[in-house]
Amino acid sequence: MAMNYDPFRELDRVAGALMDVRGPRVMPMDLYRSGDVYVLDADMPGIDPGSVDIDVDGQLLTIRGERTLASHDNVKWLTRERTAGSFLRQLNLGQGIDLDNISAKYANGVLSVTIPVSEAAKPRKIEVSTENTDQQATLTVKEGEKHLGK
Repeated sequence: MAMNYDPFRELDRVAGALMDVRGPRVMPMDLYRSGDVYVLDADMPGIDPGSVDIDVDGQLLTIRGERTLASHDNVKWLTRERTAGSFLRQLNLGQGIDLDNISAKYANGVLSVTIPVSEAAKPRKIEVSTENTDQQATLTVKEGEKHLGK
């Protein structure tokens, strides 16, 4: 039986083994705003939903998960690309977030976190009142001493 030796495959295997750092791994995610909420979708395939931990400390949102693989005794692995380990993602939420009403759901390997905008940070319409007098109307602009007169 002839065996083909591929030096590039061997180099890739060695480089992969050297780069395999144990510890937290990053999970890919999408983040978008839809109306008055932000939605974060994170790929977490093969992760038990019971192992997912989400917490908020101040303005820092942390998502953790753990993937464990079944151990098989007396097998000879031909390839093993799926990794086990911890996954971690942290986001600074900034101002204007309703921290008390953040919610999350997990379906089909995707964690979806809904982050609502606080009432104070929502855009609002400010009504302009007018007076029907012949006096000069003045608008003061915040920066400096600029005045617009009628």
